[in-house]
Amino acid sequence: MRIRNNRNALAIIQKHEDIVIFRPQEYKSRWRELFSEKSGNRPDAPMHVELGMGRGKFISTQGLLHKDIDFIGIDLRYEIILSALEKVLKNDLDNVLLLPFNILNLEDAFAAGEVDTFYINFCDPWPKVRHSKRRLTHRLFLEKYKTLLKKEGKIEFKTDSRELFDFSIDELKETGYEIVDLSYDLHGGNYPGNITTEYEEKFIKKGIKINRLEAVVRK
Repeated sequence: MRIRNNRNALAIIQKHEDIVIFRPQEYKSRWRELFSEKSGNRPDAPMHVELGMGRGKFISTQGLLHKDIDFIGIDLRYEIILSALEKVLKNDLDNVLLLPFNILNLEDAFAAGEVDTFYINFCDPWPKVRHSKRRLTHRLFLEKYKTLLKKEGKIEFKTDSRELFDFSIDELKETGYEIVDLSYDLHGGNYPGNITTEYEEKFIKKGIKINRLEAVVRK
């Protein structure tokens, strides 16, 4: 479900710099202060970060349903940021910020222990072994997330790829996370509160099973 190129995307999102943060490094360790001013949430409100946003349905729905939580969506493509921005504006969400930013540089945008939850939804599985270090659940990334997550912070991960899922389970265990919830068929059970992504809805229609887990940092 690729999103089309839009040569006007950057110009459009630049008009909304109160929502789209182009220099997240300036807010490192200060995100809760910014959200407190913007949304009125307490400075100690939880902060959840989605790594890669599809078309923005997941992060905008989270923001709509959980006004007491602050959300940040990250993606490198301006077209994806624009798609998410449209949903944020439509729902008048003041607890969602969007970052056109490279996930490789997360430590430049967030301080140690600053994030409560990372969401990783249907990331590129990079199926070739030689590309495994590019997977967002490779141990190199997981170690980085562990530093940025607070104690008892967690990762919520969904994928249609059983190969990536099994790989991710092994990587999480090797890097010291505790897997506290796991399903190989999310929609075959009764999981309350699941918010589907655009990719997820596409896979469900095709009868593809969705894998999901939650992993916690015990520091």
